[in-house]
Amino acid sequence: MALRDLFRRRSEGEEGKPAEAAAAEPRQGFLARLRQGLARSTARITEGIGALFTKRRLDDAALEELEELLIGADLGVAASRRIIEGFRRTRFGREVTEAEVREALAEEIAAILAPVAVPLVPEPAHAPHVVLVVGVNGTGKTTTIAKLAALWKEQGLRPMLVAGDTFRAAAVAQLRVWGERTGCEVVAGADGADAAGLAYDGLKRARESGADVLLIDTAGRLHNKADLMAELAKVVRVIRKLEPAAPQSILLVLDATTGQNAIQQVRVFREMVAVTGLVVTKLDGSAKGGVVVALAQEFGLPVHAVGVGEQAGDLRPFEALAFARSLVGLEPMREA
Repeated sequence: MALRDLFRRRSEGEEGKPAEAAAAEPRQGFLARLRQGLARSTARITEGIGALFTKRRLDDAALEELEELLIGADLGVAASRRIIEGFRRTRFGREVTEAEVREALAEEIAAILAPVAVPLVPEPAHAPHVVLVVGVNGTGKTTTIAKLAALWKEQGLRPMLVAGDTFRAAAVAQLRVWGERTGCEVVAGADGADAAGLAYDGLKRARESGADVLLIDTAGRLHNKADLMAELAKVVRVIRKLEPAAPQSILLVLDATTGQNAIQQVRVFREMVAVTGLVVTKLDGSAKGGVVVALAQEFGLPVHAVGVGEQAGDLRPFEALAFARSLVGLEPMREA
């Protein structure tokens, strides 16, 4: 699926360019950054494949070694076994080269990722579409909110932001800065203000001003899970007094550098709130990008976007085939 199909575009891009041309330029730049960002993750896989396969028969021993390599590259046990079973069904006993293994591996990984590569598109019928953003501190929740707002603003939508992480003054200040950069209104209160009350005020203002999307930041303190659970539940309960269908989306932001710990974070947050989708950040600083495959296999939750840098354009909709090929060191291909 092409990037231009993932988010609604205005009929004309910047400087009068058609939307298709406006979409193609950032997409190509992002794919290059994705491949570069995944370089450390790619090295863990490709170096191992190079050592294992130099015109070698794909027998039980080779498959066992390949499975160990994939698990070590953070693809997880279940996804690695699924990939190996795919190899066993289609290529067992054949003599293969390193290049053939990488191509086949990209196909198997893409098959796991394709069902979860789902765009996050605000629903006009629910305007403002409320997006509650959750995750532990340090995953990039606040910057993810800002980047999503910038992307939707680029598409002609009107986002509004709520600085709901009231226990971190830096998060509120950061969101204010991003609000100024993107031209989005930010609803904020005093340090330690009631997050649920802010979310309520934000939804009320978003309705009055005709905003299309309301993005709500939240605290991410897991050292006291009970308090965080109570706070998130209160935010949801309070905004539903205004809009029973809100929040339409609950995004969990995960830091790729945590590797398999991201699996546990998904489990914990799903106990607290009904997570509807994932955003994976910091792939450019990680050798553990394979965890995206593990997440897809384990939970089947939509992976809406991935991030490979600090700039607004470094967060883009997730593309299964491009990611799979980049992960094994192959040039990304345009998705059908």
